[in-house]
Amino acid sequence: MESEYIFTSLRLGFREWRSTDLTQMAAINANPSVMEFFPSTQSIDQTADFINRNQQLFSEQRFCYFAVELLSSREFIGFIGLSQVKFEAPFTPCVDIGWRLSSSHWGNGYATEGALRCLEYAQTVLKLKEVFSMAPVTNIRSIEVMIKIGMKKNSNFIHPLLNDHVTLKNCSLYSIHLV
Repeated sequence: MESEYIFTSLRLGFREWRSTDLTQMAAINANPSVMEFFPSTQSIDQTADFINRNQQLFSEQRFCYFAVELLSSREFIGFIGLSQVKFEAPFTPCVDIGWRLSSSHWGNGYATEGALRCLEYAQTVLKLKEVFSMAPVTNIRSIEVMIKIGMKKNSNFIHPLLNDHVTLKNCSLYSIHLV
């Protein structure tokens, strides 16, 4: 079972995306609670594009926003992982750590546990020196995870891709040095 995982944490398995993940990830992306800090929910086509981009990124860079399962049940719960950020900003290009989990799995510490394991992978396997994370300043839950995994606040910034969204465009930028 573990061989299909790129790596595991205590309770989570991190793997490449499969076509069979589309329906479940689309349901997560269609949930207004999960997508509260994004401009909108996402369609099944947008989710398919997301999965395709992550499959491509993994094949090129050995990292992506990994599909995540509970080891105990093999239940798909969303993603946690790393991605390249290339939009125009003083700190880009950079590698971002992020997560999006089914709301039924919130409050169990999975985002923190998974993000810590991804940082370990970033340091020991990928040999990255620094990882960033960002979220709208109103997304307190994600910012709390950033702090729990040892990230430090760099600054607030206006996210260029969210300029038209008054409540989302003011974002906090966090980073961690892995050396």
